[in-house]
This record gives sequence, C-alpha cells and structure tokens, in this order.
Amino acid sequence: MARIGARLAATGAAVVLGITGFSSVAAADGTVATTTAPTGSAVITVDQQFLANTALNGIVVLPLPSATADDTNNVLTTTFPVTGGVANIPAFNGSVQFGGGLLFVNLNNGKNVAFKQLDFAVRAWNFSGVPDGGTTSVALLDPRGFTQRGRTGTTQTVSATSLQVDAAGAQYLDTALGTTYFTGGQSVGSLALSYTPGS
Repeated sequence: MARIGARLAATGAAVVLGITGFSSVAAADGTVATTTAPTGSAVITVDQQFLANTALNGIVVLPLPSATADDTNNVLTTTFPVTGGVANIPAFNGSVQFGGGLLFVNLNNGKNVAFKQLDFAVRAWNFSGVPDGGTTSVALLDPRGFTQRGRTGTTQTVSATSLQVDAAGAQYLDTALGTTYFTGGQSVGSLALSYTPGS
C-alpha cells in the first residue's frame, strides 16, 4: 500500500507540475508585447448655435493641451489625440483614452471645472472625464443622431451627427459652475473618431 500511495503521490505531483507548466506557457503566450501605441483622434466639430448660447450665458468651454482647436472657414473643430486603450468598436467592446482635457468657465461668477483622463467607453457609448481634484469619472458627452461604426483595415471609426451633453454631465456642470444652463441632450456638435490599436 505504501508503494501504491507513493506512486499515486508521484503521479499527482507530476500532473500538478505538468498543469502548472502548461498554465505558465499559456500565460506567457497570452501576453502580447506592445511595440506601438494606439493612434487616432476624436474630432468634434462645434455647433455654432451651442457656441453662441454658451457665450450668451457667460459660459466658455476651452480644450486643454494636448487637445488642439482649429477655426478654418468659420468652422471650429477640437481634436483630442488617442493616447491609449483597447477596443473593438464594431463589437461594442473596450475603451479608448485621449490626451488633453476640457475646461468649463462661468464668467458670471468665476467658477470653473476642468476634466482630464478623457475616455470613450464603447459599451456605455459615452465620453467621460475625471474632474480636477476628483477620482471618479463623469459621463460628459454621448454620440447621438445618425451614428455609424466602421472598420477599414485595422482602423476603427465612429461618426455621429450629434454629440450631446450627457444628463449626468449636465447635472455635474450646473452644480460645479453654479448655473442652470446645461441640460441632457444639448447638442455640442458632431463627432468623427478614428482609432488604430497598438501592435
């Protein structure tokens, strides 16, 4: 009995070692080294009516570096570069991170709030940001209107004819800025997003 027990113990140990070795190989094989970072951008073409209404209400919205703004032919666009993320947009999975941020200022009372760590959550279908001094992201903008998802080669895209203020974002902004201007569903402009995963 002692010999049988010893053999079973040895066999069991060999099986455990075999499984452990296999798991280690599987884990090593499942880890893919990234040599290039994701690329792309989210471009917002700002709605002139939204721009005029915010100004009339004493609200100014400014992109923060590394986002850039351009005013060509009286069309204002703001571009946020892709800085990270793992996403399969056509399959509604993952998220994409962007550089830069957004600064909201209420000129009537001097209150302001800035958002960084911008993120597009594909399944939730919204853009969020973390306010300065905070740790929890706030849903800010939702692609709406006529929306399309696509893929050309390795580049994934999203377009939306209306990029709207999220209800949670509107509530947060009104509280932070001491205003009642923002409401869910306000159209900020249109969206063109492109994302190429890292490799």
